[in-house]
Amino acid sequence: MTQPSVPAGSAIDELRRLLDGSHHTVIFTGAGISTESGIPDFRSPGGVWSRMQPIYFQDFVSSETTRREAWRRRFANQDGWSGAQPNRGHHAVATLVARGNAVVITQNVDNLHQASGVPEAKIIELHGNATYALCLKCHVRYELVDLAQQFNANGCVAPCTGCGGLIKTATISFGQQMPELPMQRAEEQTHLCALFIVLGSSLSVFPAAEFPRRAKQGGAALVIINRDPTEMDAIADLVIRAGIGDTMSAALAPDL
Repeated sequence: MTQPSVPAGSAIDELRRLLDGSHHTVIFTGAGISTESGIPDFRSPGGVWSRMQPIYFQDFVSSETTRREAWRRRFANQDGWSGAQPNRGHHAVATLVARGNAVVITQNVDNLHQASGVPEAKIIELHGNATYALCLKCHVRYELVDLAQQFNANGCVAPCTGCGGLIKTATISFGQQMPELPMQRAEEQTHLCALFIVLGSSLSVFPAAEFPRRAKQGGAALVIINRDPTEMDAIADLVIRAGIGDTMSAALAPDL
């Protein structure tokens, strides 16, 4: 049966009550918030990984052929990120952050929270960012538009001009170590929050998916808004299986 786009009024009322009563809110976002912007998710039928195998970090580092394929995919926009725009769910999150008592922890790499107006200081990116690249050795930033010109001309991306290290999109690949500072910040915010809202995450990717459980164990209210069931629905204070944009817009009206 198709899930409703807008939840029942009682669920909206409860979500609004929790939002209004929270002195500090964590908004935890997964791929589901960005599917409403036309970005395919990774694991569901028809998602990115059903069409092409992921590239593991060690393979990227060890193989020039694999690096060429990784860059070919990126510049061919096979992940669907290029050109995507924030949707109502992103703008609702930005509205919450603008109130001054919320931060975003995201599993997404599409930069749409920033594009919707959320300040960088209020975003914790657990899996990095796909809209630019970094040297794996000295961490200097490279812009994709410049690397695309190089790739289109030579069929490869040259090593870092400063240190000779490999350049890679600033995302966390399979097999790559999770970034230490974002994980620490996410842990701190999880312990501080009174309300933890999950938007569009299956809560199946660890260690990131541990944060909602820890928030609940620490005494925070847990809200899960996702079209499909998650393994943590049973411990949530409120579960809404409806569209994120519709749900959050209704909860924040008339502020949004």
